[in-house]
Amino acid sequence: MLLTTAAASSAPAQAADDDDHTLSEVAVTAQQEQSLVEMTADPRLHGLQRPASDAGDFLKTMPGFSAIRSGGANGDPVFRGQFGSRLPMLTNGTTMLGACGSRMDAPSSYISPETFDQVTVVKGPQTMLWGPGASAGVVRFDRWPPTFDKPGATLTANLLAASRGRRDQMAEVEAGSSQMYFRGSAYHAEAGDYHDGKGRQIPSAWKKWHADMALGWTPDAHTLIELSAGAGDGHARYAARSMDGAQFRNESWALRLEKQHLTPVLSKLEAQLYANHTRHVMDNHSLRPTPLADESFKARSINVRRTTSGGRLAATLQPGERWQVVTGIDAQRSPLAWRVGTLSDPYSARPWNAEAKLSNVGWFGEASWQAFSRTRLVGGIRLDHAQARRYPAEPQDYRSRSALPSGFLRWEQGIAHEAQAYAGLGHVQRFPDYWELVPPANSASGQGNAFMTLQPEKTTQLDVGAHWKQDHWALRVSGFASLVQDYILFEQRGRSSTVRNVDAATAGFELDGQYQLSSSVSAQATLTGVWARNRTDGRPLPQIPPAELRLGMTYTEGRWKTGAQWRLVSRQSRVATGQGNAVGKDFGPSGGFGLLSVHATYRVHQNLKLMLGVDNLLNKTYAEHLNLAGYSGFGFAAGTRLNEPGRSAWLRANLQF
Repeated sequence: MLLTTAAASSAPAQAADDDDHTLSEVAVTAQQEQSLVEMTADPRLHGLQRPASDAGDFLKTMPGFSAIRSGGANGDPVFRGQFGSRLPMLTNGTTMLGACGSRMDAPSSYISPETFDQVTVVKGPQTMLWGPGASAGVVRFDRWPPTFDKPGATLTANLLAASRGRRDQMAEVEAGSSQMYFRGSAYHAEAGDYHDGKGRQIPSAWKKWHADMALGWTPDAHTLIELSAGAGDGHARYAARSMDGAQFRNESWALRLEKQHLTPVLSKLEAQLYANHTRHVMDNHSLRPTPLADESFKARSINVRRTTSGGRLAATLQPGERWQVVTGIDAQRSPLAWRVGTLSDPYSARPWNAEAKLSNVGWFGEASWQAFSRTRLVGGIRLDHAQARRYPAEPQDYRSRSALPSGFLRWEQGIAHEAQAYAGLGHVQRFPDYWELVPPANSASGQGNAFMTLQPEKTTQLDVGAHWKQDHWALRVSGFASLVQDYILFEQRGRSSTVRNVDAATAGFELDGQYQLSSSVSAQATLTGVWARNRTDGRPLPQIPPAELRLGMTYTEGRWKTGAQWRLVSRQSRVATGQGNAVGKDFGPSGGFGLLSVHATYRVHQNLKLMLGVDNLLNKTYAEHLNLAGYSGFGFAAGTRLNEPGRSAWLRANLQF
């Protein structure tokens, strides 16, 4: 049974082909057999704003997402007010983690969305299949193996030109036969410093490239063996930091095997091995041509690296007509190292210093039971063994936690022919991650020695929702409420930072829908809101996004598609000033704002499509609540949020052969 619900105008990547005039043209599809708590999107399709620069830039267009902004690129995704290891991100089932202690190279900065076929978000702790600690949800970027009935090849290319020197190029080739295939993609993008609505230049220039390839062997219709590899790099200027990102080098490889229909009971077997390497450089000189006037300038570079390797083995069982069980194990190992250099003593000539090593081994099981024709029960459990070690190794520099339990139980009910509802209760125990345990600002004895004192975070959450669809309208609503024991909270006061456990509570909702006014005109809307409280101290949690409403209208006629979106963000007064996290904090209440953007698409012929848009059409001067403060060395007053880009135009061409 296929469940189709309308997407919001805030998710432009969910729009389908411009020639479709039906409600499904902006539909999100999710298979009921998988999960009613999933939402999916196609990152290759655009309409309401220019293509994203990275995963964080793309995800903030989807309902419930925002991002901690630090300039033109490499924002840190936030879902329902939570980020970091609470929201793991996987690319083709693998994990690539950054090494910067302040998350300058968040995992999302290494993901180029346009090179993937689908993005899947599982809301809340409602799956146990994709790694530990996923209390906010799981985000998966996936590429599908191409299929060929006979030898052939396809080519896809995208070109973009936009304001502020933005230039993108992407090309992908697929070739193969019924038993073999090759897929290769290359992506390059760059942009200069942007200007806010008042014309002030914000240091924010960036550049990145990425290339991937995959070789697959399909000896029969039920077998797949694939070897894949990729590499990329880039740099970014940050007006909000004392250092820039001078290098974002990454390499990856993976080997996976899938075999289906082995026996009447064993319907699928999956195995995967992978290794992802990141080498990040932070410095205060290569992207800043002159010393900053307000500091005793000393050119310095910090080189950090991290290798995340792991594997997964999973079996899908069908012990009965109404039953499906997925069970397996996964493992991950992640050592980190660093070195520091100057202009006279470059880091490349210095040895690596081991900093830490984290690892996790987990067993998972998830079962679904079609109890009645319209009733399904889904449940899962997970047990994890986590370890962390920091160097130089002493007895007090090792932590281990066995049998961290997690699990959920969800009820799904068909209400009518095109309506479903669900309610699920989940519990996740999350071992502290590298950013919480290891950086000296958190783990030094004078800062409370978080490495030894932090306890695993324990989240218990209720998720509810319903989906409706009729001939001319569709609506999707979801909500959550959680109690968190030992919530891991960063506190930043001046230049010092500490991290500790508190008890917390969160709640929120996402609502999105569409109404087909006529065969050519449709209206879209989304409304999201989050509430969060530090129960231990009796105050709000920091870094919680304000409520947001997005209203859109789309007109389709022949080869043309035009539309507009009005994004309305409320004032955020529930703040915890002086508190924050490794990449930001609340600087006080933030003002609300409204943004108007317009777009148009014209299909020249079946192989060429042109898209034109203007973001922030009215040239509004505004700053997001989730934002870093401008660095004083660039002339920003302390605690001043960085303004976002003013009016910007973009033109994109899509070619397919």
